[in-house]
Amino acid sequence: MNLLSRLKLRGGVHPVGRKELSAEAPICALPLPERLFISLQQHIGAPASATVSVGDKVLKGQLIAGSQGMISAPVHAATSGRVVAVGDYPAPHPSGLPVPTITIEADGDDRWLDFDPPADPMALSPEEIATRVGAAGIVGLGGAAFPSAVKLNLSRKSGVTTLIMNGGECEPYLTCDDRLMRDHPGAVIAGILLIQRAVAAPQVLVGIEDNKPEAIAAMRAAAAGTGVQIVPVPSMYPMGSEKQLIQALTGKEIPAGGRAADIGVLVHNVGTAYAVHEALAFGRPLVRRIVTVSGGAVTVPRNLEVLIGTPAQALFDFCGGYKDVPARLVMGGPMMGQEMTNPNVPVIKGTSGVLALTNQEIGRPSPAPCIRCSTCVRACPVGLLPLEMAAHIRIGDLGAAVDLGLKDCIACGSCSYVCPAHIPLVHYFNYAKGDLSAKERAKLKQEATKKLAEARNERMDRIARDRAEAARLRAVKKAAQEAAKKAAAEAKSQATEVAA
Repeated sequence: MNLLSRLKLRGGVHPVGRKELSAEAPICALPLPERLFISLQQHIGAPASATVSVGDKVLKGQLIAGSQGMISAPVHAATSGRVVAVGDYPAPHPSGLPVPTITIEADGDDRWLDFDPPADPMALSPEEIATRVGAAGIVGLGGAAFPSAVKLNLSRKSGVTTLIMNGGECEPYLTCDDRLMRDHPGAVIAGILLIQRAVAAPQVLVGIEDNKPEAIAAMRAAAAGTGVQIVPVPSMYPMGSEKQLIQALTGKEIPAGGRAADIGVLVHNVGTAYAVHEALAFGRPLVRRIVTVSGGAVTVPRNLEVLIGTPAQALFDFCGGYKDVPARLVMGGPMMGQEMTNPNVPVIKGTSGVLALTNQEIGRPSPAPCIRCSTCVRACPVGLLPLEMAAHIRIGDLGAAVDLGLKDCIACGSCSYVCPAHIPLVHYFNYAKGDLSAKERAKLKQEATKKLAEARNERMDRIARDRAEAARLRAVKKAAQEAAKKAAAEAKSQATEVAA
């Protein structure tokens, strides 16, 4: 199969990769920190609900917060120790606002809870695989952090025919997936086969950017004889995006406003496959992940195996600290990652990297007026009109921006990256999406309030009708009783007269 030779992908950019900073050293385990700060909101959907209290002793892998609702994921202790706090702690988000967090003081033993994994994970039914994946708290490790079990169940019901594993890793600096595929290709392939069984997809394609020859070779060797196809894709940004990867590997395009399942495709990250293998082969829930530590300010960039809840500063310290004062700290990649206002925010399930960037790396002049060059249009991988959407958003005409495809924007930042006027286009789009989301929530709230008011009015009317009917029945009963008394009195009087 060589779709790439005849398929021209739309848009995209080629930012400086800087992957050589961290790609060559094997994965190294970060020493156990003294405390772990485990957020209850590490996934798309409802936050997990704490099942432990301050003072409780826990083992590594023990459930400490249960999932809430259909779209949610449980959270587990990343080491053994004692719960010392259940409350708010700063989140890895530009706002720095606190989120519900469980703090565990490590006892140093790092002792696992006893598990009873299946003798043969591939003998499990698709439903059981999905159930175990859900219980393990596995979410998409490519950054989206959508609960994986939900995707497995929905994909099986919708009849997915192609499973695509995302090994693209197109973000500059990030090499955690590259290194994972190089160091643990057998475990990744084993996880892929379990996902394939869970969704009954006859075809499996693993897309890896062609600038990762070592990963491609390792994965091909591990996949030999399994039917899993390892397919190199062009090294461009945002090749790691679901829409672009699907188009590159299958030639199919997700319809506007649609999902990958609409065209018979399911996409998972290779890191997610590794977590699935860990969960089903050993019974271990998701309590650790591979994180790239990189950037011009980092002394020794590398990839680390990190426990969920570890403060980001601990990763920088293990890599020799800073050789230059960082101008910006980023969690994730530089294109779509989140700026960290606090270096002690914890690693979460979706943390692919922590970057310490210098002024030279982030230097960008102040925005200037749009020169209508349409460079952003050519760069957009979705085929949108960024300059027109931004113009409508600036004047508050969000409806027109939606008509131009705002909701199809994947917020990859390609348009901002190439803009010669340095206009922060993606910031406009994220702002508009947030505003639309807030208005939609307000609308839903109004509708819910209206339904509650209508239900209350109906209930009060029903109560009033019931009371009126009860009063009428009492009056009828009373009248009947009085009539009966009167009749009895008349009968008694007549009987007295007859006797006389």
